[in-house]
This record gives sequence, C-alpha cells and structure tokens, in this order.
Amino acid sequence: MNTNSHYKLQHFIPWTRAKIYKMLVLSIIPTLAFYFLELNWLAIPWVPIALLGTATAFISGFKNTQTYNRTWEARQIYGAIINSSRAFGIMVKDFVRNSDKLEESKLHTEIIYRHFAWLTALRFQLRETKSWENVKVRSYYKEYLKYYKVPEWESDLSEELKPFLSEKELAYILSTKNRATQIIATQSEHLRTLNEKGFISDYNYVALENQLKDLYDQQGKCERIKNFPYPRQFTSINLYFTNMLCFLLPFGFLGEFSKMIEKFGEPIIWLTVPFSVLIGWVFLVLEQIGESTENPFEGNPNDVPITQITRNIEIDLREMLGETSLPPALQPINNILM
Repeated sequence: MNTNSHYKLQHFIPWTRAKIYKMLVLSIIPTLAFYFLELNWLAIPWVPIALLGTATAFISGFKNTQTYNRTWEARQIYGAIINSSRAFGIMVKDFVRNSDKLEESKLHTEIIYRHFAWLTALRFQLRETKSWENVKVRSYYKEYLKYYKVPEWESDLSEELKPFLSEKELAYILSTKNRATQIIATQSEHLRTLNEKGFISDYNYVALENQLKDLYDQQGKCERIKNFPYPRQFTSINLYFTNMLCFLLPFGFLGEFSKMIEKFGEPIIWLTVPFSVLIGWVFLVLEQIGESTENPFEGNPNDVPITQITRNIEIDLREMLGETSLPPALQPINNILM
C-alpha cells in the first residue's frame, strides 16, 4: 500500500516507461513512412479509431472498477480479521479460567500465541505466487521491488512460527498443506480439552468456537480472492482492445494532421508522434493500473498491507496479555507498506 498522497513522477514514469517506448516505436514508424516514402494511404479516417477508443475506454473502466472492488473487498476482510482477533483475545482472557492464576495466564498466552501463528501462516499463504500473478513476471514490477521488501519472501515460515507454537505443534503444522486451517483446528481441539476439564463453561466454549468459525470464514474469503483470478476473458479483451487502439492511433493522427498540411506545412505531420505517445500512454497505463490492482495479496506495492495489519493485531493482543515488551509497528519503506 502506498502511504503517500500520490505516486511521484520519478517512480511513476519509470514504472510505465516501457509503454512510452512502445508508443514511440508505433508512432515513429508510420510517420517516417508517410513523410519520407509518401505513403499517403497510411492516413486513415479518425471516426473508426474514435469508436474503438470509446469501446476501449468502457472496457478499461469496467476492468479497473472490478479490480478495485477485489482490493477493497480484501481490505474489508482484513478489517474483519482485526475485529475478530480482538474479540477472540477478550474472550480468551475472560472465558478461560483457572484457580491457579499463573496457570491461567499460561493458558491465555498459549491460545493467543497460537492465534498469532494462524495470522502468520495465513499471510505467508496469501503471499505465495500464483501462475496468473504479475509481480514476479513483469519487468516493471521486478524493477520496482528495489523500493520495498515483501517480508514473507525475505523470511522462512518455520522460523516465524517458532515463537508461537510448541515444537510438537510446529512439526505437525509444517507437515500439513494448509497450515492456517490446521492451526485453527488445533486451537479448537485445545479449547475442547479445556472445556472437558472445566476451564471453560459450555456457553463460553460455544462462543469461542463461533469466533473460530468466523476466522475460518474470513480465511475462506481471502482464499477465494487469492485462488480465483480476475476472469481471464475480461483481462484478455481489455489487453487486445488497448493494443489495437494504440496501434491505430498514429494512423488516425496522420489522417487528421495531413488535412492541415496546406495551412501549416509538412512539419505538422510530426505532431503525430507526441500526440500518439500521450494518448496511447494514457490507455496503456489504465490497463497496467488495473493489472496491478487485480491481485491484492501478490506482493506488489498496491497490495493490502497484511503484514502491517498482522503486526498491529499482535501488538493489541500482547497488550491484552499484559506484556510490555512489544514488537514495533511496521513503518513504510519509501512510502510502501506491506
């Protein structure tokens, strides 16, 4: 997530410079052919290009709206995880009782630390790369990685889970495929044991199990967004329309500027290049922005900041446990918060 008021031009232009180079090539070649080889038939009417531009604008607007909705839904889900985690922490502190206060405190810590393990496993799973994601494929994403780090790519899950789980639980969790799912299953098993021992009343046990169910619901919503891409047919048609428009733009501008040669002279034709680059860049950037928004957990600078949210939850729940040695809140790196 970018925490600045906007992307600065020294970041935005390099991020999109491949589009500028592309439009320069597409506009210079037909202009050279028209000017030096006198291929006047290259100048085509503007009307069909304008119609194609209208269709492209609609499909680009539709894609950007839908991809933004995916990102906003992802942020809402993590907002629900924040609220459910806080509620779960309060319930654990108030519902899990033991006459031995030291043992009671240990139980609270064990359960809440296991919740930290779930948050950690979930964020690692969501940062795994899928075949349709772009951040490790597109050159402009890979180049932009020099401005920020994705913590889940820089560390190891087993090391991150060690402070939160016993050795036996850690070995079991790492042997499973869906670690986050099995951590909640282990949490439920532990709560059942405490209920059978009388440390949690039946009513409170049901309330805690409902909280675990809610966490499963939020995890499932995250997995739905992560594992189901923005439909490929819409991605494809937007890509094809945009590239077709950018290819035809110079020919349309040649047609328009060729009508002005008698008034301004032949050099007016060369305005085809800057105008084609500018208009084509706008459409190509719209397509690229939609692409950068469609996968809100992939590790690009426009992601939902799940690492920072997880850390904030951990700080809140550690304070509930009465801990004073708290991990620091994560700060943006070059205005990028992951």
